[in-house]
Amino acid sequence: GFPNIMAAAADRAQVAPEEEDASELRFGKEFESAEALINSEVFMLLEHRKSQNDGTDEEQELSDVFVKTLTYTQRFSRYKNRETIQAVRVLLARKQLHKFEQAALANLCPENADEAKSLIPSLEGRFDDSELQDLLDDLQTHKSFQL
Repeated sequence: GFPNIMAAAADRAQVAPEEEDASELRFGKEFESAEALINSEVFMLLEHRKSQNDGTDEEQELSDVFVKTLTYTQRFSRYKNRETIQAVRVLLARKQLHKFEQAALANLCPENADEAKSLIPSLEGRFDDSELQDLLDDLQTHKSFQL
């Protein structure tokens, strides 16, 4: 009955793996093979899905969550086309960054190394400020000079 379920849950809690902590790049098993997407990539995927839906005879109503996510990603999309996204991905891949850090840097676009380390604590102590600043400047350039 119920007490057995509680006891089993308590046992599991005691042998639980170390807690997930993004600031230390510790993620659950389900994230090991997952990609961390940039808001702009999510927006393009959702926009594509919406256009497929719009083109059908029996148009399905898009869920509230779908519409809100589409609106959010459109609003916070920093990169406007596939070429820019690809260039940003290549730039970030050259550094020893976790996929979470890559997506966070691309989405947040911090202006300086201190801001980047404040927003993404796992960067602390892994890059010197000038190296991080060069990367941020390059990201800013991609954001500014897109068609």
